[in-house]
Amino acid sequence: MNLERFTQKAQEALVDAQQITQGFDQQNIEPAHLLLALLQQEEGVVPAVVTRVAGGVDALRNDLTQDLQSRPRVYGGNMQVGLSRPASDVLAAAERYARGMQDEYVSTEHILLGLTDSSESRRMERYGLNKDAILRALASVRGSQRVTSQNPEETYQAL
Repeated sequence: MNLERFTQKAQEALVDAQQITQGFDQQNIEPAHLLLALLQQEEGVVPAVVTRVAGGVDALRNDLTQDLQSRPRVYGGNMQVGLSRPASDVLAAAERYARGMQDEYVSTEHILLGLTDSSESRRMERYGLNKDAILRALASVRGSQRVTSQNPEETYQAL
C-alpha cells in the first residue's frame, strides 16, 4: 500500500479511522472504522453517494456507532493502533477498483467499493449499498471524471 497513491480525502479517512478506533479504545482499525470515517467526511464523495442510494447517512452512521460501542475495549498507556487484516484487504481491494476504473489515485469511493467485499457488506446491503448501486450513484456524482490528482473532488459535480 503506497499512501502517496491515495487522494487527500482517502488519507484523511485513514487518519480519521485511526482516531475513531482510539476513541472507542480499540486496538485494530477494522472495516467498520473505515466506513464510519468515510461517512463523517463532510462534503465528501461517500456521504453524497450514500445519500443518493440510502436517502441519508445518519441511520448507517448510528448503526456503526452502536456496533463499535459494543465491541471489546483495550485499555493501557502504550496502546498502538494498527490496521487489521480485513481493513488491509479493503485497502487492497480499493487499489484494485482504482486500477479497474483507470484512476491514477485511490479515492474514498474506491475504499467504499472495497468495503463491499468486506465483513461490512452485509450491513451496507441493508441500506441498499451494493457495488451496482454505488457505481450508479458515483456516476451521477463524478460523471466520467477520472481520479488523476490527489484532490479530485474539486473537479466533481457540486455535491
